[in-house]
Amino acid sequence: MKIFDLSLYVVLDPDLCRSVGMVETARLAAEGGATMMQLRDKRADRTSLIETGKALKAALAGYGIPLIVNDDVEAALEIGADGVHVGQEDMSAAAARLAIGDQLIIGLSVETAQLAHEVDPSIVDYVGVGPVFATGTKPDHKQPIGLDGLAHIVSVSPVPAVAIGGLKMEHAASVIAAGAAGLAVVSAVCGTPDPRSAARALIQETEGARP
Repeated sequence: MKIFDLSLYVVLDPDLCRSVGMVETARLAAEGGATMMQLRDKRADRTSLIETGKALKAALAGYGIPLIVNDDVEAALEIGADGVHVGQEDMSAAAARLAIGDQLIIGLSVETAQLAHEVDPSIVDYVGVGPVFATGTKPDHKQPIGLDGLAHIVSVSPVPAVAIGGLKMEHAASVIAAGAAGLAVVSAVCGTPDPRSAARALIQETEGARP
């Protein structure tokens, strides 16, 4: 059975994590209460991605936090990751499921209610919904959907949803009120001098917003 918690989903960005390092950022964020991690490095070759992923997996071993790999199914399998996240322009979720089997987690990015409605819960475990706001960490992102758009998409998704895109601590209550299971953040943790404190503050705000 796949068990995961989307409350605070930290997407590790190599540029933003540079001052602390991706592995140390992940470890500190885990200490602060992050509940999931994603390795996203669009520029790394597969060998480097696997090397980083294995180091992350080792650093997170004692925390029980799933490590998800963005886009690259082969790297995810080599790393021994807990799952893979695919976008609409990447490998299809169905193909990813065939490649990784039934036990690993699959996340899928959705930007519209139609895409969310079409999600097959026998294939996809969660959706990443956004971008809620504009964000510099993904310059080619789609048009921001705002909090109302988030609420609408979440309402038609057959699987749990995590909100992503320009989210900071002050958005936590609104994101939870919109029905999302949690926040996916990049710069709100990776771009800070103290990822542990940043994660702790975010998870406290998120949990405090729940009914």
